[in-house]
Amino acid sequence: MDDRLRLISDAFDTRAARYDESTMHRSVAAATAAYVDLSEVDVVLDVATGTGLVLREIAARAADLELIGVDISPGMLDVARSHLRQAALIQADASNLPIPSASVDVITCVTALHIIPSVADAAAEWRRVLRPGGRLVTATFRKIDTSGHGAPELTTTDRPYDRDHEPYSSETRLAETFGRHGFTLRRHRDWSDGTDELLIAELVMDAASA
Repeated sequence: MDDRLRLISDAFDTRAARYDESTMHRSVAAATAAYVDLSEVDVVLDVATGTGLVLREIAARAADLELIGVDISPGMLDVARSHLRQAALIQADASNLPIPSASVDVITCVTALHIIPSVADAAAEWRRVLRPGGRLVTATFRKIDTSGHGAPELTTTDRPYDRDHEPYSSETRLAETFGRHGFTLRRHRDWSDGTDELLIAELVMDAASA
């Protein structure tokens, strides 16, 4: 694990025990899981699964699915395992998945794109593991810096890793960003709890990328 990933892993290890106390985290997970079309789906992969909130919600909808969660934080995965006995939960980098090619129907990635060091590398890996016609469902913050230029955010004591929301901060920017990485935006919806505003979106893998 390189230094960038170590910073993320350590920070989320520290937050793991109290992560589920966040109403926002639980609500976004529930809304995203509800947005996932599970018709003709056998295998769901949740990237940056954290404590498994999205997978828990999906499991409640369809108990017979094969569920896989990956995260780089062992502390977060420990919490996930206490709730998801039926899921395969793996410590792994989003850009280097120990998962066979063309074996997954749907990938979810919720409130994590802005901290993944290389989304280009991650997207290439996600295309590898998705089956033809595979889909990606994301939840991203509608957030840019106060200057309006969308610059990456400064690190803080509790978040000592790089963050860049701008490439995923609107349906237009999300479509542009993932269009370069072999995905097309199919549909989207807004979500807000009165404080945070997020974009929930479904993207489909381009036929040329399959």
